[in-house]
Amino acid sequence: MTKTETLEDFYKKKFNWMPDNLKKDIGHFNVFRTEDCVGPGKAPVQYSRRDFYKISMFRGRNIYHYADKSLEVSGTTLIFFNPSVPYTVESLTEQPTGYFCIFKEGFLTERLRSNIRELPMFAIGNTPSYVLNEANDKYISGIFEKMLEEISSDYMYKYDLLRNYTMEMILYAMKIQPTETLYQHSDANARITTVFTELLERQFPIESPSQRFTLRSARDFAEQLSVHVNHLNRAIRLTTGKSTTDHIGERLASEAKALLKHTNWNIAEISYCLGFEEPSHFSNFFKKQTNLTPSAFRS
Repeated sequence: MTKTETLEDFYKKKFNWMPDNLKKDIGHFNVFRTEDCVGPGKAPVQYSRRDFYKISMFRGRNIYHYADKSLEVSGTTLIFFNPSVPYTVESLTEQPTGYFCIFKEGFLTERLRSNIRELPMFAIGNTPSYVLNEANDKYISGIFEKMLEEISSDYMYKYDLLRNYTMEMILYAMKIQPTETLYQHSDANARITTVFTELLERQFPIESPSQRFTLRSARDFAEQLSVHVNHLNRAIRLTTGKSTTDHIGERLASEAKALLKHTNWNIAEISYCLGFEEPSHFSNFFKKQTNLTPSAFRS
């Protein structure tokens, strides 16, 4: 399972360096030309989550793998990626060209009246891709070129300008219809299983009695992934031979064993942090999974 890519990972992988102010500025922003970052000799883009937002404009023929869906596009495409959804881009063009910018949520927080995740292109479950015609390409390319010029300037208020350019691009995209021609990749079942497993694992380890495991059912995970629960169950069954409930139960039982063995928390505390409303419910679950009561396992 691929871990979430951080800004540090991005800079080390692509450029083998990091900006001096990377850890000081939670609203970090940067902009690049695609051809400087992809192609022969460059690290491939892995299917994973990132801890930053990304807006990309690609020319040529590409396949975007986004959560459990894949989108094949030709021509020029503007696509918006958020930290909640794993993705990768598979270029079918030998020398892709374009631009992309990356930023942390704090970069736009002051400019938005609402949460950035409420914007249509960043909302989970919405289509994040916009096919651009020649006029659209010229307009968006112009914004990226202004970003590239400004990022290298010494202007005191350059990041205010860069925020304006980013919002201009977002608002311009909202005037364009997103691309709806989605097809299920042949490996879609394995892909959605990977996303499910990563979501499950991100809730562990439990490090405090006040921490709580909240995604406890197949329906909870389906809502997070913006897929129908039957689709999630079918994909996981076909990929692993086990049900979604089996995977959740096994991982809960594994964490329960670790907490019983390596902490001095009482049964009620462990029951609560694992999402059970009553200690008796936890005891019944644990006995069903292990043939032992929590107290018997601990002793």
